[in-house]
Amino acid sequence: MKKLGDAELEIMLAVWAAGEAVQSSYVQERLKGSRDWSLPAVITSLNRLVDKGFLACERRGRGNLYRPLVSESAYKAAEGRGLIDRLYGSSFTGMVASLYDGRAIGRDDLEELRQYLDELEGK
Repeated sequence: MKKLGDAELEIMLAVWAAGEAVQSSYVQERLKGSRDWSLPAVITSLNRLVDKGFLACERRGRGNLYRPLVSESAYKAAEGRGLIDRLYGSSFTGMVASLYDGRAIGRDDLEELRQYLDELEGK
């Protein structure tokens, strides 16, 4: 799966959050504050995401509707796995240890992870 740049990821997060096909004006509105782009800039980015295979574009009247072809969960899983592979030699434990040792996560985070794992094992 191709990797998204920061701006592309923000656009995809907006599209995924919508839960339905969206127009470019919707994306522009959702990005206000973090990226105050003109409508043509948003449309250009959306079309790049279509070219990359992340979005489908359907002509509707005078505008286009964009819908995701890649789910948020599938993208996050692929990116997460890639991060663990690249930075931590495919070791999830190594990642957690590094984050804990670097004080990026704390005991509360570890407890939350324990609870999540306990729930998974209970299923």
